[in-house]
Amino acid sequence: MASASSTAPAAVAGADHRVAPLRAGQGTSFVLRRLHSLSGIIPVGAFLFEHIVVSNSTAITGPEAYAKQVAFLGGLPLVFFLELFGIWLPILFHGLYGFYIWYRGDGNTGEYPWSGNWMYTAQRWTGGIVFVYILWHTYTMRFTGVDLHENPMASFGKVQAELMNPLLLAFYIVGLIAACWHFAYGVWLFAAKWGITPGVKARERFLVVCLGLFVLMSGVGLVSLYTFRARFPQPPPDAGNSTMRSSPAIQSHTQSASVEPAAATGKPVE
Repeated sequence: MASASSTAPAAVAGADHRVAPLRAGQGTSFVLRRLHSLSGIIPVGAFLFEHIVVSNSTAITGPEAYAKQVAFLGGLPLVFFLELFGIWLPILFHGLYGFYIWYRGDGNTGEYPWSGNWMYTAQRWTGGIVFVYILWHTYTMRFTGVDLHENPMASFGKVQAELMNPLLLAFYIVGLIAACWHFAYGVWLFAAKWGITPGVKARERFLVVCLGLFVLMSGVGLVSLYTFRARFPQPPPDAGNSTMRSSPAIQSHTQSASVEPAAATGKPVE
């Protein structure tokens, strides 16, 4: 099983200062490590790619397009079980077992700062940042304020309101970049561990591809954050429920929907 330390020099001054290679393990340990590696690509990595490059990018075209994407995802059959077994539990397993691997690891960037060692360490730290970021993002978007599955038209405004806080904006930027790096370099590690890129040359070429994936995902994500915060002005808070804030385009859509029942009754619309 390949690791970020596989190309390190053999020894320095009679001592081995390399990052210890990830142990293949035996029995249950071997299976758990394989599941951890696989879960980082499918389903966790696939969900992350879809969330950043597909779903969040719809915000670039406007609040209504973003609301339609949220409504589509929220309307999938058995959506709760899809999220539970396809997103939440895999992320929980990947994150917690990743912390265990980190705990048993041996990084020494200060003593021996070669590039592979730094990438190994960056992978551990970004994993920790992403775990906290996902917990926060999931809690605030799904379990506080308006239910976006029930009210997808409020989705753009809810994200926008959170990003108006400079500290939360900085947290989102750090979390986004960490998530993109962790996934992109994780793809490289996955290919090396599973024998998809045998040989040093193959891994070097594929590393360029993975760095390109990191740039693509980060770029799309940052443009999406800019769109939420700056491209569409935030309306004044609703006196009844500030969590229902939305863009003017969404408000006009909501108002037109509320006019239809009155018009159907034949009563004059005020």
